[in-house]
Amino acid sequence: MATILVKSGGEAAMPEWQRHFAEFAPGLAVHWWDDAAVAPERVDFVLVWDPEPGRIAALPNLKVIFGTGAGVDFITADPELPRHLPLMRMATAGATQRMGEFVCWAALSLLKDARRIAINQAAARWNYFEPEFTAGETPVGIMGLGNMGSRAAAMLQGLGFPVRGWSRTRKALPGVTCFAGEAEFDAFLAETRILVCLLPATAETRGILAAPLLAKLPKGAGLVNVGRGSHQKIEDIIAALDAGQLCGAVLDVFEQEPLPADHAAWAHPKVMVTPHLASLPSRRERAQYVAQAIADFEAGRPLANLYDHARGY
Repeated sequence: MATILVKSGGEAAMPEWQRHFAEFAPGLAVHWWDDAAVAPERVDFVLVWDPEPGRIAALPNLKVIFGTGAGVDFITADPELPRHLPLMRMATAGATQRMGEFVCWAALSLLKDARRIAINQAAARWNYFEPEFTAGETPVGIMGLGNMGSRAAAMLQGLGFPVRGWSRTRKALPGVTCFAGEAEFDAFLAETRILVCLLPATAETRGILAAPLLAKLPKGAGLVNVGRGSHQKIEDIIAALDAGQLCGAVLDVFEQEPLPADHAAWAHPKVMVTPHLASLPSRRERAQYVAQAIADFEAGRPLANLYDHARGY
């Protein structure tokens, strides 16, 4: 019997994980990450978010590492991570749909100034105002045109937003004005009134959402970061909001999570903070995804959505 260790949601989540895996992989032994009854040499697979450095390397017969999210930054940060092992990112259809829904909600929230409405409601203040633009007058630019960016682009178009996309290499998506590479980056930004960051975390993208980029957007643009906390320099974003260069920001990711209670973003009148929930699929979806991947691996079929250490995503 194959064995998987799970480190996601805490030990209290184990009965749910075991129930879902029993549905999709009844022959799989599912144990909590720190179950002392499981000898390291018995472990075939792990499903993790933020394993302690060195723990994965201590499993001598490990076959595949499964990340619980689309990003695997907290896994690859381990200097002892065995780079020869397949590292599979979570990429369920449910996660892609959820990301599209979140991006649409965030874009509409910026368009209709939902943060201002929420502040007025909390103060029981009837403050009538008229949003200036419609969706059709508000081009949304998506940085990163992978599965999630592509789905978000299609859903935004359904709401009437003109959609622009930028990626490192050339992409072609129906109805999307696509830009590629450094040479076309400024042109992409110049007409983007809501910028959505869905880039992977790489050395090149670290700190990209900073003053130099923000200054290239039209004055009064909105920002949505659903990529990585490492993408943003929060002090630059707040400065751009205070100066009017940005009209608002929806931030779902931060370098330090949970975000400290005294962080300036919580109380800023133009910032909507969400707790890294944009696209996380249900545990049942993730168990089904991993169970199918294990079946594929054991049957000798290739695994999808593998992390490439050389590319950084």
